[in-house]
Amino acid sequence: MPRAAQAPMPTLQLDVALQLLQQSGRSPPEGDPSSPFWLQSVIDALVEISSKDALTGLSNRRAFELALGRELDRVARSGEPALLLTLDIDHFKSVNDTHGHHVGDLVIQAVARALQDSVRPMDLVARVGGEEFSIILPNCPSSFGETVAERIRRRVEGMPVAIGPPGAPQTLSVTVSIGGAFAPQWVRSTPVLWIERTDQQLYRAKAHGRNLVRLEPTASPMVTPEERRMLFDQFQPQEHE
Repeated sequence: MPRAAQAPMPTLQLDVALQLLQQSGRSPPEGDPSSPFWLQSVIDALVEISSKDALTGLSNRRAFELALGRELDRVARSGEPALLLTLDIDHFKSVNDTHGHHVGDLVIQAVARALQDSVRPMDLVARVGGEEFSIILPNCPSSFGETVAERIRRRVEGMPVAIGPPGAPQTLSVTVSIGGAFAPQWVRSTPVLWIERTDQQLYRAKAHGRNLVRLEPTASPMVTPEERRMLFDQFQPQEHE
């Protein structure tokens, strides 16, 4: 039988890759462009910028969603507590309308630094929307959740953002509203359900005046009907053909 023709190997678009690195503010790696080490350095740099938010350097939404799924799997297996926080910069539209989008970017960057400085190295801070951030806190006991969320809120509240030119310094005060929910322990949940529960608490913080923390009650962790169904399905006998 005639051998099937093999599809041609795709060519590496190095010019496109290097252009992407340049657009992200990175310099091409040093060394011989024909060496495997140089090519691997280019790939590693592309992987890193694909998971980072360009404005803040935090994890982007794609990296956040992947990490969220991994954390839910870990909690379902180990039963260790994990907290998800969602934060929204209060009255951010008025910042853009009054001072312009450049100042809005400065505010987002300042809040991002404050969040990163307020958590542990093991925690993941992500920018998931325009002025919205999320933080995944693995192995976070329920007794510690309110404390860490309040620490973040106070850190942002007490952080004046420099917005004026060097010759005319000016500062702007900003606050954040924070909502949080713990992952149900020993229950196979989904990222969508966990985010929805956290968003509900964020809406509560906004509805009660903003610059507030609202966490889902932890004395009796809430499990949605869908999560209960998923838990029940885990223990159903499997049908064999």
